[in-house]
Amino acid sequence: MRRGRAARVFRVLLAVHDLKSSRRFYESLLASPGRQVAPGRVYFDCGPVLLGLLDSGPRGRRSSPTPVEALYFATSQLEEIHQRARRLRALAPGYLHGDRSSPMGGIVRRPWGERSFYARDPSGNPLCFVDERTRFTGTSAQVSALERSSSAARSNRRPAPRRAAPRRP
Repeated sequence: MRRGRAARVFRVLLAVHDLKSSRRFYESLLASPGRQVAPGRVYFDCGPVLLGLLDSGPRGRRSSPTPVEALYFATSQLEEIHQRARRLRALAPGYLHGDRSSPMGGIVRRPWGERSFYARDPSGNPLCFVDERTRFTGTSAQVSALERSSSAARSNRRPAPRRAAPRRP
C-alpha cells in the first residue's frame, strides 16, 4: 500500500453519562475548550484527531460499554496534565499488569519505553497520557529494542533454588 492511501483516524467518540460534567472534566484536564457540535455531542481538538464526547445518559442509553483499553494521548506537558488529573481525582488506581513497580496513576517509564500515567474520566473511560518524546508506535527499531530488553531481563533472572526431594523412609 502506498503511503498516504491508508485510512486515517480523525475522530474518536467516548460515551459519557453526564455530558455537562464530562465536558468540564476534559476542559480542565486538557486545558482546552470543548465545542458543542450537536445536541449531546462535544468535540475537543487533539491534534489531527478529534475527541468527541457522546451523551449516553438522559436518553436511557446508560448501558454504553466502557472501553477495555485506554485512549492514548501524546503530550509535551506530561507533568502538568498529571497535576491536573491529580486535582480532578482522576488518576487510575492499581498497578499495570499487577507490577508494583508500575503504578497506573504515577508517571513511570513503562517496559516498552514510554513515560506515561493512566487516568479515568467521570464515566470510567480509561485514558493514558504519554510523553510525546517516548511514544511507542511499533516501529521495527522499537520492537527490536523491546525484544532485546525483554530477553536481557529474562536472562538476568536467577533460577529458583531447587528443593531437595523429600526422603522416603
